[in-house]
Amino acid sequence: MTTPFVAVLMGSDSDLPVMQSTLDVLKSFDIHFEVKVTSAHRTPAATHAYVKDAEERGCKVFICAAGLAAHLAGAVAGITTRPVIGVPIDAGPLQGHDALLSTVMMPGGVPVAAVAIGKAGAKNAGYLAAQMLAVASEEMAERVKADRQKNAEAVMAKDAALQEKLGR
Repeated sequence: MTTPFVAVLMGSDSDLPVMQSTLDVLKSFDIHFEVKVTSAHRTPAATHAYVKDAEERGCKVFICAAGLAAHLAGAVAGITTRPVIGVPIDAGPLQGHDALLSTVMMPGGVPVAAVAIGKAGAKNAGYLAAQMLAVASEEMAERVKADRQKNAEAVMAKDAALQEKLGR
């Protein structure tokens, strides 16, 4: 039996500083993952071969990061029926706005889930992948719920500290 995993694909190795947030979230949920640099434009055959191979080996979710024209997520979505999450990288003269539009403007029937531009989106891509995996795993669902509770408690603690500082 193969271990389910998430494939994190980047259009360039320069995307790693942004995508480290994704990897950190996946690690925090103990989700197995692979990371690969591949390009929708420069290495389309290799991208296609990797996606098909990863799917056969148990990949359940693809997270694709790209800037500028950002066709990687769409190209992957055209190959697989697994969920694809697109992370627009904040690069180039438009600071990721072009990548966002390239990620979200998919034709009907070939969806890509798009998250925010840059590090916040990269972090949310990891969380969204965990939630997708939680659909089939009660253990993962409990981890996601516990993480949400921990985040809520952190906000409440910050509010309590603020109220104390304000003398209320």
